[in-house]
Amino acid sequence: MGIKNKIEAGYIYFLTMTVVDWVDIFTREDYRFVIVDSLKYCQKEKGLEIYAWCLMSNHLHLIASAKENGQYSLSDILRDFKKFTSKAVVQKIIEIPESRRKWLLDRFEFAGRFNKKIEYYKFWQDGNEPKEIYSSDFLQQKLAYIHDNPVRAGWVIEPQHYKYSSAIDYSGGKGLIDVIFAD
Repeated sequence: MGIKNKIEAGYIYFLTMTVVDWVDIFTREDYRFVIVDSLKYCQKEKGLEIYAWCLMSNHLHLIASAKENGQYSLSDILRDFKKFTSKAVVQKIIEIPESRRKWLLDRFEFAGRFNKKIEYYKFWQDGNEPKEIYSSDFLQQKLAYIHDNPVRAGWVIEPQHYKYSSAIDYSGGKGLIDVIFAD
């Protein structure tokens, strides 16, 4: 990760984690709940603070930070999250009925073939595209962008109707993941 994408302690970031080759993997609930459960675990055990989130078919958007003076930095949390979810989603692909199993595993195996750090499968693209939230206007812009993603994709008419997002929280309901409301 280059200097321009360095994550510093004490800041809130807009992040995007993308599946290799933009593979549409999060079309099945089993895979989506790996991500939801892992985010909840990171909140409870590692100090991840989530201000907004949206899981699309092939990427995850977050506005997040790490707890001040916490045991883990945001970079550490994201590294561990990606490592765990990568293995867990691949294991789900192997275990559950999956019509695309061979294609998915071949795709993830090929993506990691020439990377010495990858033992079997590469699931996430490198990096998180961190953008520091530097102003209230920038925060509002990113909140709208995240929450409008499923609307732009044509999945829902209103952002708060999408189950895998914090838009419901921002409209007065209760979503799947606890969020800290951003001002």
